[in-house]
Amino acid sequence: MADADTDAWSRARDAALLTRTVHEAGRLAQSMFRTELKNWVKGASSPVSEADIAVNDLLEQQLRSATPDYGWLSEESADDPARLGKRLTWIVDPIDGTRAYLAGREDWCVSVALVENALPVLAAVYAPVSDEFFFAARGQGATRNDMPVHATEGSDFIFPRMAGPKPLVQRLNDTADEISVFPRIGSLALRLCRVAQGSLDAAFAGGQSRDWDLAAANLIVQEADGRMTALSGDAIQYNRREVTHGVLVAAGRDRHARIVEHFRNRPLP
Repeated sequence: MADADTDAWSRARDAALLTRTVHEAGRLAQSMFRTELKNWVKGASSPVSEADIAVNDLLEQQLRSATPDYGWLSEESADDPARLGKRLTWIVDPIDGTRAYLAGREDWCVSVALVENALPVLAAVYAPVSDEFFFAARGQGATRNDMPVHATEGSDFIFPRMAGPKPLVQRLNDTADEISVFPRIGSLALRLCRVAQGSLDAAFAGGQSRDWDLAAANLIVQEADGRMTALSGDAIQYNRREVTHGVLVAAGRDRHARIVEHFRNRPLP
């Protein structure tokens, strides 16, 4: 079998594995949702619960057993530097939006990407409560429940629907146009997917987001005819030694270009 055919077969196999496993992980998370859960704080202020660990265990067992040569990076696993030498690495957030999950809100999801040489090539984001499954494969478009999704077109700021840290959105208000700030969405991955499906025109991520918050949603936005980059316009790279990122923006291509230009002329302090 030619190398190209082998790669195509492997990617199709991985896509099926990802779809199946993320659905199962979402069902497990939902079965534990709004129950009495042990939870604690790791680091300075990051909440984690026994549901996060259970979902992480399921994802790790199924994905790693099927692809033992791939690297692994998860919010809920000890970091293994061996991932840095891998061409392909799974990047996982078992429950993105743990605060929302523990509060009984619906704005959380399971988020998993497969990254090849620093860029995502497969992505799945599943919001079990609303039964929304976002999926993307590089070069093949993005879907929500198997239906194509597209970021909104245009470059204006006239009544755009935006989400993210309020100070960032407010810095666009020195234009003559009006901006509608949407309520906070607990899951950053889900917030970015709302851009991909067109229910938000743009979304910001404040500093300190990590690979697992971003990688899957990044590909979904990109394949939905949008762009997601650093506020400078620089591309985001994944599976590096440093997994923390600065301020980011996602939007349809033209609006994204205008937002980046806006901040280039009015840089953050």
